[in-house]
Amino acid sequence: VQLQASGGGLVQAGGSLRLSCAASGRTSSNYRMAWIRQAPGKERELVAAITWSGANTIYADSVKGRFTISRDNAKNMVYLQMDSLKSEDTAVYYCAASSNAYSNWGSVTAYDYWGQGTLVTVSS
Repeated sequence: VQLQASGGGLVQAGGSLRLSCAASGRTSSNYRMAWIRQAPGKERELVAAITWSGANTIYADSVKGRFTISRDNAKNMVYLQMDSLKSEDTAVYYCAASSNAYSNWGSVTAYDYWGQGTLVTVSS
């Protein structure tokens, strides 16, 4: 599975951005998709994840009510709508896929395919 993330950039606090992730190659109905971020000097943090059907999603407490993950399986795309951005949202955002249907999908370690990352910078 190849993942290509895009949509990052510089935005003022309170603004919005929409990240996109294009998936290609081998796909599976069991793959869960996630957005994971890493801020400078910090560990990777799972921001949001979604099941193949889109029926189930999970979010980090820090982004609940502000971020929305979605997917379009017909287009092999995953999105992250980010609203009410804060300076602490500044990070490199990675799109990731988990091929293990039995893994703890709330954990960063469950994701075995990663994109190259896109930088989001929120100015205060």
